Amino acid sequence: MSSPLGARPEVTGETHVITALVGNQPGVLARVSGLFARRGYNIESLTVSVTENTDVSRMTIVVAGDHLVLEQITKQLHKLIEVIRVADYTDAPAVERELALVKVKAEPKDRAEIMQIVEVFRGRIIDMSEKTFVIEVTGSVDKLDKMAELLSSYGIREMVRTGVIAMARGTRTA
Repeated sequence: MSSPLGARPEVTGETHVITALVGNQPGVLARVSGLFARRGYNIESLTVSVTENTDVSRMTIVVAGDHLVLEQITKQLHKLIEVIRVADYTDAPAVERELALVKVKAEPKDRAEIMQIVEVFRGRIIDMSEKTFVIEVTGSVDKLDKMAELLSSYGIREMVRTGVIAMARGTRTA
């Protein structure tokens, strides 16, 4: 059985959300992703952006595996000189979000139904043409997967997802 368009593939073990604060310098992303590749760990999602401090970037990495895999990854990340701090949000209260842009085939007879789906998922139609809508939606991975599943019957022409970003709830920081 295949997964819905855009859904994450089936993986063994838990899904872990890790953030790493790293020096904002060339080559850091390559070194971090290379660390995962050399050890045979698949990165399901990776987002990187500058933080409130322009000298520091924040990487949010989603990886599947058991607690031993997570422990190994965390230890290896700490060994990289550019890594300032690593946080695991797997068992911590956190806010997680992802953004998707979905271009869906929108025949005139289907437009009202598609608009209802978009409304239910609190998305927005940000572009329309004679034959397509471009939809923006933000939320949990499950929410985006479900919306993609419902829209697939109309014909998804193109989809792009940002990957998960996460932040601890309350006063805890990365």
